[in-house]
Amino acid sequence: MTPSGARGTARPAPTAPRLRVAVVGGGPGGLYAAALLKRLDPTRDITVWERNAPHDTFGFGVVLSDETLGGIEHADPEVYSALTTEFVRWDNIDIVHRSTRHTSGGHGFAALGRRRLLEILHHRCRSLGVDLRFREEAPGPARLAETHDLVIAADGVHSTTRTAFADVFRPQITAHRCRYIWLAADFAFDAFRFEIAETEHGVMQLHGYPFSADASTVIVEMREEVWRAAGFDELDETGSVERCAKIFADALGGRPLRSNNSTWTTFRTVVNERWSHGNVVLLGDAAHTAHFSIGSGTKLAVEDALALAACLGEQPTLTAALEAYEAERRPVVASTQRAARASLEWFENLALYLRQPPRQFAFNLLTRSRRVTHDNLRLRDARFTEAVERGFGCPPGTPPMFTPFRLRGLTLRNRVVVSPMDMYSAADGLPGDFHLVHLGARALGGAGLVMTEMVCVSPEGRITPGCAGLWSGRQAEAWRRITDFVHTRAPGTAIGVQLGHSGRKGSTKLMWEGMDEPLDEGNWPLVAPSPLPYRPGSQTPRELSRAQLTDLREQFTAAAVRAARAGFDLLELHCAHGYLLSGFLSPLTNRRTDAYGGSLEKRLRFPLEVFDAVRAVWPEDRPMTVRISATDWAEGGTTAEDAVAIARAFADHGADAIDVSTGQVVADEEPEFGRSYQTPFADRVRNEARVPVIAVGAISSWDDVNSLILSGRTDLCALARPHLYDPHWTLHAAAEQGYEGPGVVWPPQYRAGSRPPRTGRTDAPKPRLTLSDLPLTEAPDA
Repeated sequence: MTPSGARGTARPAPTAPRLRVAVVGGGPGGLYAAALLKRLDPTRDITVWERNAPHDTFGFGVVLSDETLGGIEHADPEVYSALTTEFVRWDNIDIVHRSTRHTSGGHGFAALGRRRLLEILHHRCRSLGVDLRFREEAPGPARLAETHDLVIAADGVHSTTRTAFADVFRPQITAHRCRYIWLAADFAFDAFRFEIAETEHGVMQLHGYPFSADASTVIVEMREEVWRAAGFDELDETGSVERCAKIFADALGGRPLRSNNSTWTTFRTVVNERWSHGNVVLLGDAAHTAHFSIGSGTKLAVEDALALAACLGEQPTLTAALEAYEAERRPVVASTQRAARASLEWFENLALYLRQPPRQFAFNLLTRSRRVTHDNLRLRDARFTEAVERGFGCPPGTPPMFTPFRLRGLTLRNRVVVSPMDMYSAADGLPGDFHLVHLGARALGGAGLVMTEMVCVSPEGRITPGCAGLWSGRQAEAWRRITDFVHTRAPGTAIGVQLGHSGRKGSTKLMWEGMDEPLDEGNWPLVAPSPLPYRPGSQTPRELSRAQLTDLREQFTAAAVRAARAGFDLLELHCAHGYLLSGFLSPLTNRRTDAYGGSLEKRLRFPLEVFDAVRAVWPEDRPMTVRISATDWAEGGTTAEDAVAIARAFADHGADAIDVSTGQVVADEEPEFGRSYQTPFADRVRNEARVPVIAVGAISSWDDVNSLILSGRTDLCALARPHLYDPHWTLHAAAEQGYEGPGVVWPPQYRAGSRPPRTGRTDAPKPRLTLSDLPLTEAPDA
């Protein structure tokens, strides 16, 4: 019954009582839920209330995926059969940018008219005996809950049911930056078409796709400020339609557009903390929304209906069924919403990418949601992907991740960075055998750059007693042992040092003994921009005086001199994650009233002073990078706009790249975790501040690295946990892609392992016959 079709058909218990079901909202999700529930148990009494007329609909075309159609086929072959006769199918996506059109094939779409979809579902509901009530407002949600066993709220993004029980569902509704309007054209595009118009008022975009042999959906979208500058806020419906047709005359071939009570609106992302309350359950847009640029909300609603119907048949009670429904659908929806958020933000920030070469721009658009990747696109359309690679500068047969990158006098042979990872394994700040093996193994593993953990500039600047340092010559000698190993045994691999000071987050236990918890004994005093403890129970730091700021700056410069003598190829200044320099940058941790607090310009002052002092003593030909937290994930903290300004400031002072991380600045942060969840911040910094960046944050596959590099969203990718799982991650990425060029070199000692070892035999002959192939003349013996 699920979209995957993995379950068997749900059957009601023979003794189940007659179930009275109210469905609020006669859109595709509500109608399909009603049809499924009635088909699975004809004794159910099901009523659908729809306040509009049967044929009233405010969209034009609906796109459904093969996965969704597979679920419909298993659950209701009659509906599936009716749909398949109506579908328009196509494979190509056209992207038109600065009068250049690029086509990518192999994508596979199926669409039909929304009105026709409703007609099919109306017919199916009536044939099953569902009571459809049009032009009739449903009774209030509380009343329905009293008179029915189950209430399905499929009443859309403006759900009155959700509003009535808002204290239970606890919805969060986020409005976004673009205005859009749904229109139609009386001809069929031959591909899914994205067209970009650069007007005197700003950039606008068209999303168009066919939904019948002679009609297409056309969505016109632009940022709010562009919409106002173009005068759309003063035009009526007819004027807006005519203006859009004129702007996109080339895409439309000079043909007109038409509307259907079309209005300009702002997309709203709906998230609910809960999806059910007693016997009331949310479905479709009432429960969640996902931006139209990654597919139809109808798809999600239909999949909700499939899951709800299955759970009602499988679970012993209504409460258990609604809990199972939410447990099944919430992760799927959350993943879809993350992809949708990435896509809508890409279009909101479209102007950042206009300077890209048209072919790279097309690749960037196609991979915007992170669901379509470099490898996935290569399977769909190898010719297009190879053309993008050639334009990027990839030699034949070279994945993007294995192209070189230059930072000042250092050329990295590939784009992979082993991210700084605190090991908490030093004694009195001295790196030992563990660090030699840890960093040496990862250098042998093929990455272009291996970074140390945060190396502290003073004993008081440590996070824990196990943190490494560079406040003494003896420590520098120990680090020299490690850099010599890397340069000798892994020639071509660079090694960088990250210098930092813990600030208010110091004097804590080792991570595995209690992360961020104060030491039981042996604490040292903490300093910070302002006397604010990291969290309740943490030590309160002393506010730094002007004299102490000078001392700290000298500690950083002395450590940098030792780092240069120790043979490091690159130095990174740690201004992220709530440590001392990061503490100056965030308004949540810097409450100073002197020259080092207040505006962002003043909060930047001390970190820039430290940067300048370190750059002055760091060898001129060796690069310096800066790690920043691009957002605090907390209200009132650093914003993405601030991050761009911070990056620009460091770049203006000579930073060669910005390592863009996020969070860990305040304990009450609320990160939006997910695959590659921090990369949009690096993307924005790179394309708005025009500075090279290192992207981090749940980048886990070589496919992700290739996608991010080739799309122009980052220059380097730093990976942490994948390198803990597999020290030879980069070598294995090369082997899995069949790459043997200069971008990665197997150590001669390991070359015999450059191919996966053989496993047990997997090519045994398959059975010629199974019992199901043979007719049974009588029942087999028990």
